[in-house]
Amino acid sequence: MRENMREKILKILESNGRIPFEQLAVMVDLSASEVEEIIRELEDEKIILKYSAVVNWEKAGLEESVAIIDVKVAPQREVGFDAVAQRIYRFPEVRSVSLISGDYDLSVSIEGKSMKEVASFVSQKLSSIDGVLGTSTHFVLKRYKVAGVVYEDEYEDRRELVSP
Repeated sequence: MRENMREKILKILESNGRIPFEQLAVMVDLSASEVEEIIRELEDEKIILKYSAVVNWEKAGLEESVAIIDVKVAPQREVGFDAVAQRIYRFPEVRSVSLISGDYDLSVSIEGKSMKEVASFVSQKLSSIDGVLGTSTHFVLKRYKVAGVVYEDEYEDRRELVSP
């Protein structure tokens, strides 16, 4: 029963991290204090890691350059890909690092102020890490959906109706 409540609360918080305890309590049929206690447990257990906003920087009038970089890594004895992944995710410009299947081993997402800044990160910081064998950089040209949030309003069909 409690595990089921934790899952329900997590799913609600994942879509709206700013929901008040009282409103969340109504949705899961618990008291606000019980919900607060469960959330505190989830935070203590590091199941809830952070609350954040999804920002459309372009709409805010600020430039950003985002790239997804596939990284080929030589696995190291006893730690595999973890040591290289840890070195990469410590850079502040890195937004995510994932172990992936396929031709490359890690997928790294980074954000910078310009393509030049992103390119500089790849050539000077990322490619110089011991164990990095190669990279393939893909610049994001347009974002449609991030973290489950659609960036723009739904497409509106503005074509005129043509009748015979």
